[in-house]
Amino acid sequence: MTDAQALIVAKDLEISYGDFVIQRDLNFTVKSGEIFVIMGGSGCGKTTVMRSLTGLKEPSKGQVFLGGISFWEADQKTRDRIARNIGIVYQSGALWSSMTLAENVSLPLGEFTNLNVREIRELASLKLALVGLAGFEDYYPSEISGGMRKRAGVARALALDPEFLFFDEPSAGLDPVTSSLLDELIIELRDSLRTTMVMVTHELPSIFSVADNCVFLDAETRTMIATGDPKRLKKESQDPKVHAFLTRGGKNRTG
Repeated sequence: MTDAQALIVAKDLEISYGDFVIQRDLNFTVKSGEIFVIMGGSGCGKTTVMRSLTGLKEPSKGQVFLGGISFWEADQKTRDRIARNIGIVYQSGALWSSMTLAENVSLPLGEFTNLNVREIRELASLKLALVGLAGFEDYYPSEISGGMRKRAGVARALALDPEFLFFDEPSAGLDPVTSSLLDELIIELRDSLRTTMVMVTHELPSIFSVADNCVFLDAETRTMIATGDPKRLKKESQDPKVHAFLTRGGKNRTG
């Protein structure tokens, strides 16, 4: 992979809370336009790793390159510029309950652009339409379903047309049908917007339906033990932990 292809790079990354190491020796790359999954069992530090990639938690060692720039070594002005190019879809949706969907999507537009009220409203409506919520601009989060709230969270994350889009357990709390529809939306958005996406999940249906590439984090050794196309890893990985994770049966969807 060339440097131009690798839009996100984790190099010798170590993340810790004080003396307690969450993950160490992480080395992986995410290509432009790729859907990359950070996977592993509960407690392995998936979300914490994502926080370091998005500028929310400084690593104790190593580097994170976003668009060729070492984020944690850059000055604050550069970090702020890169951060505005990152969209994050949180597990809960994290919508303001006192605001309509349009008002939620409008928040970053009002904060970081010079658009007038009418232009912001039009853009908010466009983003909601992109995720299948046309006509729901004036609804409050409490008035729509959990799946629709997740979609509204995606619309808000897309407000500033980010180059990087991160998802934290997007299928959590959703039934299998709604989860599958959300996976389809993620793929459609990647294909239409060419946004580079990173998803944190342990849900097998989502992993196999959306991931172009992945990294597997192990809670016991506190490092990565596999990387690659998850479909290929399922067939070829000789690591018993990776094989067990990718071939486990039972209920794979949360909720």
